[in-house]
Amino acid sequence: MTDDAKITDLGALLAPYADKCNQYLDRWLIEPGVPDDLARAMRYCVMNGGKRLRPAMVQLAAEAGGCDEVEIVGRASVAIELVHSYSLVHDDLPAMDDDVLRRGRPTAHVQFGEAMAILAGDALLTRAVSVLAESNSARANDLVLELTLRAGPAGMIAGQVADMKLCDVPGGIEGVTYIHMRKTAALLRAAAAMGGIAGGLDDSKIEALGQYGQSLGLAFQVFDDILDVTADAAALGKTPGKDADSDKLTVVAQIGLDAARKLGAELSEQSIAALDSFGPRGDKLIKLADLLIKRTH
Repeated sequence: MTDDAKITDLGALLAPYADKCNQYLDRWLIEPGVPDDLARAMRYCVMNGGKRLRPAMVQLAAEAGGCDEVEIVGRASVAIELVHSYSLVHDDLPAMDDDVLRRGRPTAHVQFGEAMAILAGDALLTRAVSVLAESNSARANDLVLELTLRAGPAGMIAGQVADMKLCDVPGGIEGVTYIHMRKTAALLRAAAAMGGIAGGLDDSKIEALGQYGQSLGLAFQVFDDILDVTADAAALGKTPGKDADSDKLTVVAQIGLDAARKLGAELSEQSIAALDSFGPRGDKLIKLADLLIKRTH
């Protein structure tokens, strides 16, 4: 049994990649000329003990492809985390989800005021693109395109618009899938695909990684919906029951708890099947999928 096979905790699997991402963030988060108060807010929004799931997926996908170009992988992992962090800052705003707790701490608008929270989110989004654009790698343009496509108006932002019922959305589980495909799965798809792009893989391998990330993203959101009704605030790190209280479309509300658990497991299996062409190189990504469906927070 390999050391990787012995890992039974999601945090233990992600920790080495989270450490690398934090080092990269220390290096690239704040560019010269940023006002001190804005820099402080940006750091608060990013350097806050998150699991670093998305940057870990970038690094794991690059490893699965045998990548040895370290800097562009690091920049890709920073970029995806900055976009994810910006989305959380804006999601928590009073005009959006209106939440006061994130990762066990006051949300950005509670800590710094609404105006600074908006501006910090804007800063993280634009910095994500410049971190990639500053690279001398020939792969930077493709990375920017993948990130902005999945995080943009037809991807993550469309999911948020639908989640807030600002556009027409199908009813029932179809509507939930529409939202989750864009709001959560799109960015996880980007993370896995960006690892393949940074690793210089061919289009078929990048697409396989994208399918892995998308299916795993859907599974992740299904289990997030489950945790929203089964976990307490201390374990979850955010306010539980918010989705139900806000009458949001969730998998649990549409099909029930047991069916939601079954669906999450099926989606996780789909994500693993997408990695068939990687052989043993995909083992860590498979382990990630397995641990994500067993998480409790």
